[in-house]
Amino acid sequence: MKRVAARLVTMFMLLLSAPALAVEPGEMLADPALEARARAISAELRCLVCQNQSIDDSNADLARDLRLLVRERLKEGDSDQQVVAFVVARYGDFVLLDPPFKATTALLWGGPALVFAAGLVGIAVWFRRRRAEGSEPAPLSADEERRLQALLDGDGSNPRP
Repeated sequence: MKRVAARLVTMFMLLLSAPALAVEPGEMLADPALEARARAISAELRCLVCQNQSIDDSNADLARDLRLLVRERLKEGDSDQQVVAFVVARYGDFVLLDPPFKATTALLWGGPALVFAAGLVGIAVWFRRRRAEGSEPAPLSADEERRLQALLDGDGSNPRP
């Protein structure tokens, strides 16, 4: 009995961990081929509100509007590339989850490498400072030696000049 309950709990938890698609039944197209194309396009487009989800996964109103726009354009006979180009023309390359590499998106593509390089430089500087702190101090000058000896002897004289 415990095994059955454990399996049911495991299956329930697996069902909860599955991604929930935000596409509502009223949005779906009657033609399964067009709906499959709409889903494929929606998976490539970023929700401009959530920014880390596709419009297919987002419950935001703007994502819903974009899903409807994609389906509308497909019903009008646009190709997948034409639909994506239309959305990019309205919202820019940022709407793509995988934006193309061009001058305007160079920082987007090179940013992680720059942050990584800055981290490496920071680590190198940190190690260099630690090594410098652990090195031998400079030898005492003759005046410093005399003052130190006077303090150690405790003769009561003021070793300061």
